[in-house]
Amino acid sequence: MPTSKRSYVSYVAIGDSFTEGMCDDVLPDGHYRGWADRVASALAAEHADRVGQSDGDFRYANLAVRGKLIGQIHDEQLATAAAMGAELVTLAGGLNDVLRPGCDIDRVERLLGRCAADLRAAGATVVLFTSTDPTRRLAGSARLLPAILRMKAFVQELGQQDGFAVVDLFSAPCFDDRRLWAEDRLHLSPEGHRRVAEGVLEALGRPAAFDWRAPLPPAAPTGRAERLRSDARWLGTHLGPWVGRRLTGRSSGDGRPPKRPELLPYR
Repeated sequence: MPTSKRSYVSYVAIGDSFTEGMCDDVLPDGHYRGWADRVASALAAEHADRVGQSDGDFRYANLAVRGKLIGQIHDEQLATAAAMGAELVTLAGGLNDVLRPGCDIDRVERLLGRCAADLRAAGATVVLFTSTDPTRRLAGSARLLPAILRMKAFVQELGQQDGFAVVDLFSAPCFDDRRLWAEDRLHLSPEGHRRVAEGVLEALGRPAAFDWRAPLPPAAPTGRAERLRSDARWLGTHLGPWVGRRLTGRSSGDGRPPKRPELLPYR
C-alpha cells in the first residue's frame, strides 16, 4: 500500500545494479542515470516548488554498486546510509544471492530485515521492492521462483509496518515485456527505469503521472532467425561472461565506488 504523502528533503539509495541504474541513459559524468536518480529529480523539483527556490536544498546520495550481495550491502552500505540521517531510503537487495546456486535464503531474509530495521530506527521512511517474475520471460529461471516467492512474502510482511512502503514489481505484468529490459536481459532498459521510478513515487503517495503497470503497445513480430541471432549474441556477450565471473568468484562491482557517495544537494 502507498504511504501517506509527506515531503522529503533528503534521500539515500542503497543496493546493487538495480539501484545503481545499470543500462539506463548515461549521464555526462559517465554514470548511468537509473530509477533512483529519476526519483531524486522528481522529489527535488517538488521540494523546490514548495519552498519557492530554483533548486531548493534537496539532498541525495546513491551508495549502490553493481554485483553486490545482501551481505555486502549490509556490511558496506548500511552504516553509512543510516549515519546520513536521510528522511527517505530505498533498499533493494538479495536478488544477486538468489541467482547463485545454493543460496541461503534464511540468511538473505535475516540480513535484509536487519538493514530495513536499522534504517527505520534511524528515522527514515524505507521503500522496499519485490522482484519481477523472471519465469514469464527467461527460459530456465523456474528454479529461482521458490526463493523469489519467499522473498516477496517477506518484503510484503515488512511493508505492513509503519514507515515502510513496497513497490510490487512481481505483480506488474508489463515487466514480462523484453522492451523493459536491456540486451543483457538482467538489467532494466530506460523505459523500465522510468516505470520503476513512477512506482516508487506512487508508493510515496504521489499522484500517478502515468500507469506504470500498463503494457506497452504491441511490438512488431520478430522472425525465428532474428530471435536465434539475438539469443546467440546474448549467450556470447552477456551470459558467458556472467557465468565466468561466478566460477572465478569475481563481481562486476569489485573495486568500484558508489556513483554518489555523499549526501549532497541534487542538481
